[in-house]
Amino acid sequence: LANLSFSDIGIISTIIPKMLDNIGSGSKLISYGECLTQLCFFGLLADLDNLLLAVMALDRYVAISHPLHYAMTMNSQRCVMLVAGSWLITTFHAIVHTLLVTRLSFCGPNIIPHFFCDLVPLLQLACSSTYVNNLVLMLVSGTLLIGPFVCILTSYFYIALAILRIDSPKGKQRAFSNCTSHLSVVCLFYSTAIGVYLCPPSSPSGGKDRVFSVMYTVVTPMLNPLIYTLRN
Repeated sequence: LANLSFSDIGIISTIIPKMLDNIGSGSKLISYGECLTQLCFFGLLADLDNLLLAVMALDRYVAISHPLHYAMTMNSQRCVMLVAGSWLITTFHAIVHTLLVTRLSFCGPNIIPHFFCDLVPLLQLACSSTYVNNLVLMLVSGTLLIGPFVCILTSYFYIALAILRIDSPKGKQRAFSNCTSHLSVVCLFYSTAIGVYLCPPSSPSGGKDRVFSVMYTVVTPMLNPLIYTLRN
């Protein structure tokens, strides 16, 4: 939860202050260095959020489906390894994408149809070949989005089977209510992220991508504290 909170705060802090400054000053300029920095940190923290949701779903599956083995299976050493592995994977992913962007040429007009420097609109501005960038984006993003999403859905499937075996109707209703709130936020996060990174843009203006981006950069980080603390 501490790492999830850190990544949520980091995502919002990477995007919102610059956006508010642009709105307040009336200027919509961002330097090349600032843009790359925003791209790198957003990629790192958004991917971290993604992997942590999968790790937490796995933790919840073990706790509900195998409660007697939980202390042994999810010991502190294993939890540290899962979180540290998430940090290493996402850091590597963010650095690779940022370095691949630095090799591109931008001839202008350098107008990003977005409210922050995201990878997809940046690639659309490049006047040099983006074949390698798009290939890495499809392979890595596909793995980091689809893999954890399938892991979460599988975990919740087995959790649902365990809940159905609960004898008390009140306990069953309470457990389903909790899991439904978790799944609703997870589905909102993944459906919008997949729509942006794995589906072709609907139009050059990027209207759909901007709406989807608001969902996984602002809405889900706002809902996570409510779902994973107050609901629990």
